[in-house]
Amino acid sequence: MPVRIVSLAAHSGAGKTTLSEALLHRSGATSRMGRVEDGTTHSDHTDAEKQHGFSITTGVVRLSHRDTEITVLDTPGYADFVREIRGAVRAADSALILVSAVSGVEVGTERVWATADRFAMPRVVAVNKMDRERADFFAVLADIRASLRGHSAALFVPLGEGPDFMGVVNVLSGQASSGLSVPDSMRSLLRESREHLIEAIVETDDDLMTRYLEGDPIPDDELQGALIRAVQAGTLYPVLPVSALTGAGVPELMDLLVDGLRSASLRGPVTGLDGQTREPRPDAPFSARVWRMSIDPFVGKLAYVRVWSGTLKPGDTVRNTTQGADLKPAHLYVMNGKELTEVPQLSAGMIGVLTKIQDLHTGDTLADPAQPIEYDPLWLPDPAHTVALHPLTRQDEDKIGAALSRLMEEDPTLHFSRDPQTGEQLLSGMGDMHTTIAIEKLSALGVNVSTTPPQIPYRETIHAPSKAQGKHKKQSGGHGQYGDCTIQIAPGEGYSFRSAVVGGAIPGKYIPSIEKGVQDAMQKGSLAGYPLQDIHVTVLDGSYHDVDSSDIAFRTAGSLALKAALEGARPGLLEPVMLLRVRAPGQFTGDLIGDLQTRRARVQGMEPEGTVITVTAVVPQAELQTYSADLRSLTGDRGAFSVKPHGYQDVPEHIAKKVIEERKAALANA
Repeated sequence: MPVRIVSLAAHSGAGKTTLSEALLHRSGATSRMGRVEDGTTHSDHTDAEKQHGFSITTGVVRLSHRDTEITVLDTPGYADFVREIRGAVRAADSALILVSAVSGVEVGTERVWATADRFAMPRVVAVNKMDRERADFFAVLADIRASLRGHSAALFVPLGEGPDFMGVVNVLSGQASSGLSVPDSMRSLLRESREHLIEAIVETDDDLMTRYLEGDPIPDDELQGALIRAVQAGTLYPVLPVSALTGAGVPELMDLLVDGLRSASLRGPVTGLDGQTREPRPDAPFSARVWRMSIDPFVGKLAYVRVWSGTLKPGDTVRNTTQGADLKPAHLYVMNGKELTEVPQLSAGMIGVLTKIQDLHTGDTLADPAQPIEYDPLWLPDPAHTVALHPLTRQDEDKIGAALSRLMEEDPTLHFSRDPQTGEQLLSGMGDMHTTIAIEKLSALGVNVSTTPPQIPYRETIHAPSKAQGKHKKQSGGHGQYGDCTIQIAPGEGYSFRSAVVGGAIPGKYIPSIEKGVQDAMQKGSLAGYPLQDIHVTVLDGSYHDVDSSDIAFRTAGSLALKAALEGARPGLLEPVMLLRVRAPGQFTGDLIGDLQTRRARVQGMEPEGTVITVTAVVPQAELQTYSADLRSLTGDRGAFSVKPHGYQDVPEHIAKKVIEERKAALANA
């Protein structure tokens, strides 16, 4: 049976899960549609998804239509769960992009479109929620053409809109949904839409374009054939209106998925990192990529694989070419919702599941050991939101490491670290929703934590050169201790240490000890006890004692010298800053800039692209601790952002005073 693997992607709230239920129901795979509100859908089946009412993981649902098997990968809409979205796009052969008939193109739409662009994915665009008040297919179509790169054209237009939406009309054939007729009032609209569609089709075929420009009539069957070829090649994106809730337009969408989207065999050879290729045929050497990992509380570890070539049977040895280890799956499965079904083999073009295999990770390549190949890994962005974790009990403290390892094995976009300066345990994810879900999963694993915004790792520096002596002299019977050095400190980028001692005033063997003492003192600056940075140190002079001098004495002298020198060096407080990139609809530009100004941001640039703008700014880390939730509120969940470290900068005096006071109070109470 032919197979279509389709990633279903959209901005959150466009109705992806409801559409997947409509596809299952229409195909006869289910007797009734599940409801997101009731927690009865097939793709949103985890406890967290039922509790929150939105997709967190990629649901896999399978259905048959016209002797074709369609595997739909229902992805989350929240950008926080980007690894699920990107994994599904890489595992599919085509994409079904959903756009709300009320909201139009949103930031999430732009994001998934760009991902599909990156991998040259053919795609179909469905304008959903046509049954809603204020639904406007043609306004959304114009939005799609203006905002999403490539050629889009309406293949179907709606019969009615809002509560009056009944079905669709095929622009090329003029035929309406079964049992409906086309009113005379639509004739002019259909002629206009047909002309636009024909122009879009002939632009993809040089021969048809020549005939079209010469005025030759082109039969509909030729136009239809050229349309299908263009859609499968990803050079034309057909748009159609649907209502997942009422089912209007869904039969036509299913026909388009079968007729218009490519099968695995039409995808062409898949290329490995070393240039090797594999044909997508069952008789080719076996190869597959792990595109998703999950941990089932009953089954254990599940590895979702897309088979690119060849055939795998239970007991066959395959090589994890990414990790360099061989494995032998005893059982093979396919997934439908939450149901695992054992199968006798997995072959090219299938989505399968391997269970209870330890050394597998998202992005790993599996291949025939006799003919190994490795595919490129899944690229995932860096985390954008961090919280500090505080285990509630000693038992939670003991268990947190193993539990977090389990979560990160399932989701590589989660990062865990311990800040070497503050000592805090930090959990980082793609947004506040991402870390919230992760903490709920920790609780389900028996680890309870509270969270706070992370402490800001402030630093201290100096703004003027200074010179001071450090002398350590102690006599207490027997050998004493004697170390004496004079140092010069100066501001500068980074850290350096050198000796300018002449005439043997300090033996060379003690210079490293002085530096150790300087570095000891740099761990706690004079203002608030934060580490020092951007300081250049020169040893100028000193003295020693033949008997009483030692490494420890000169180390102590070096520490004393730096502490004394700081008094005249105009010490200052530094704060970490981040490079922030915010992407949101252009209508929010003023709000974004105004908000960033309240956060002491330095805006670096604004890049408009269609209806979306990207703002780049350098912002203090202290001002971004609630940015994930604040941006969602500011843009109605239509914005996305990324951050990465961008160095340190001076803290304004009025803020520095407050930080120093709070720090001293905290140290006094510690």
